[in-house]
Amino acid sequence: MRTSKAAILWNTHEPWSVEEVEIDDPVAGEVLVKLTASGMCHSDEHLVTGDIPAPLPVIGGHEGAGVVEQVGEGVTDFAVGDHVVLSFIPSCGKCRWCSTGHQNLCDLGMHLLGGVAITDGTQRIRARGQGVGTMVLLGTFCPYVVVHQSSVVKIDPEVPLELACLTGCGVVTGWGSSVYTAEVQPGDTVVVIGVGGIGVNAIQGARLAGAKRILAIDPVEFKREQAQVFGATDVAESIDAAGPLLGMMTWGTMADKVILTTSVAEGGLIGPAMSLVSKNGVLVVTAVAPWNQNEVTLNLFDLSMMQKQIRGTVFGSANPRADIPKLLGLYKEGKLLLDELVTRTYTLEDINQGYQDMRDGKNIRGVIRFD
Repeated sequence: MRTSKAAILWNTHEPWSVEEVEIDDPVAGEVLVKLTASGMCHSDEHLVTGDIPAPLPVIGGHEGAGVVEQVGEGVTDFAVGDHVVLSFIPSCGKCRWCSTGHQNLCDLGMHLLGGVAITDGTQRIRARGQGVGTMVLLGTFCPYVVVHQSSVVKIDPEVPLELACLTGCGVVTGWGSSVYTAEVQPGDTVVVIGVGGIGVNAIQGARLAGAKRILAIDPVEFKREQAQVFGATDVAESIDAAGPLLGMMTWGTMADKVILTTSVAEGGLIGPAMSLVSKNGVLVVTAVAPWNQNEVTLNLFDLSMMQKQIRGTVFGSANPRADIPKLLGLYKEGKLLLDELVTRTYTLEDINQGYQDMRDGKNIRGVIRFD
């Protein structure tokens, strides 16, 4: 057992509380990782707002990278000293979904919001004399994590860990939304609605897939500027403003693919987003909606008569064990931008300031450095 600091959410709509915790050693099938850095993804903000239900108290964070410090009994794929990224989607490699190339839908995902270990249904961390859950089985707002081996991906040790952490969620989710879910093709016109940590990577994915025009939509000027760094050819401040611009760009055809990556997916956004989609085009909904969002505004006549499609996606329909190393390889080749994603770095103690900066539209991605 060891002690460390961690950022804990005790109740919704409260700040993160940075305090001392006790961390158990890994049991059979688990790995202890000393993290170098954690990304600050908007999905952890959904815990604060209650949009994603989670048993409280909970340690947040699900984008982490570090070095293996200890392995439990029976762990053969990882050794002390390995550089790893934690995937917020565990993959067993055996279930129907993993074995058919859909690791992002692994049956182990049923445990993601339970707050307890896959191995035995207990908790590895305690604070204030009680057990504390971890965000999607990880809890990377702590420099030490005990995780199941199904959530660990070995990576090239030459890749900086403070950048590699971003592939645990945001980079792969955005990139995969374009490449896998939307199936962007060379010459396509693509629209990305919402330029945050997911949106800029959807732009990168569309660029790498060969899109001819990429229109990024965001009300914040800083984010529209950043969108162009990552590959956007055009920008607009709203869906309403984007419509006429897109019409001129495409001679009225509109976008082959539209990807919704707003901070929150609201039912009222679906109809306006679909107005940007061409005949036979696709709308991909990547953004997380509140768990009880059941109403959607949508013209069903337009959906069927224009042969449009709506597709949902988690983790960009990607396979963590294959795609995390693949994207880090693209980074090493200079094709995928990671350094430019990190707007600011923070200490763990500054986590609440980091999330305020995110709310204020000042960051594409904030990163917590533990070293």
